[in-house]
Amino acid sequence: MNYFIGIDGGGTKTYCVLCDENLQVLNSLQSGPSNFLTIGTEIVSKTILDMIINCCGKSKINTNELSGIVLGTTGAGRENEAKKLETSVLKLTENHKIKLPFFKVFSDARIALEGAFSGNPGSILISGTGSIMFGKDKEGKIHRVGGFGRLIGDEGSGYSIGKKGLNAISKYFDGRGKETLLTKTVEDKFGINDQSKLITKVYNNEINIQDVAPLVIEDASNEDEICNNILDDETSELLLHILAMKNNFKDDIMKLVFIGGLISNENLFSKMLKEKILTFVPRVEIQNADFPPEIGAVIIAKELSEKL
Repeated sequence: MNYFIGIDGGGTKTYCVLCDENLQVLNSLQSGPSNFLTIGTEIVSKTILDMIINCCGKSKINTNELSGIVLGTTGAGRENEAKKLETSVLKLTENHKIKLPFFKVFSDARIALEGAFSGNPGSILISGTGSIMFGKDKEGKIHRVGGFGRLIGDEGSGYSIGKKGLNAISKYFDGRGKETLLTKTVEDKFGINDQSKLITKVYNNEINIQDVAPLVIEDASNEDEICNNILDDETSELLLHILAMKNNFKDDIMKLVFIGGLISNENLFSKMLKEKILTFVPRVEIQNADFPPEIGAVIIAKELSEKL
């Protein structure tokens, strides 16, 4: 029997699973954050190694019995960054005289993609704080759309929606824009009721801009014109992501999974997006994910082990 470990490392929580070759979960663990770009490779490496050892120990499996380990984590979308973390973890195992099979690091989006479709073709659209889209065609080639960060991209994300919401409030405060329900909603939530407080709280990082997005969706649901226009613009931006990705699938049906709180939950924003997809993008099937990202990491580990 072959055993694999898959790890989903996020900005707040990390999930680790030990599976057999049939993707049956033998053990699972949860730990704290593992974004190595914010808390450092050394701390994350220790967290990852501890989880591997504990996951194996609880199932009475030695680490040298593993056939492969894959970690998917925030910040590993660039190969050089992923390699740094791989090297750090492997160096730590050598220092502790622990033998591991191959250990590979991928982006969190990549393992989510593999889990969503059990390793088969499909695409995922992620809309949370940021936004990005990944797809895998029938030849196994990985395609990416968006994900350029909040300074020049992240259209259709919580940050983008929140920023536009605060911009609308700023225009109302100085007379450039119409009144919106969002002004009162943001005042109740964040205590912002004038220009000075808006500037202070935003630029002193006293509020997270993406936290305004759910308020925009709420007020749009209450028929606020400005908030509705924001959601219309942002869903159109996500639609452009989907249209660009669909080109890689040509005439094949493209299966699509929504990931991230803004679109994976039923709300006006996700409803508007689905309606636009049905209207403007032919041969797309929206579905739920087959497996969570940590199982996607196991699927990658299994595929890589078969190539060794």
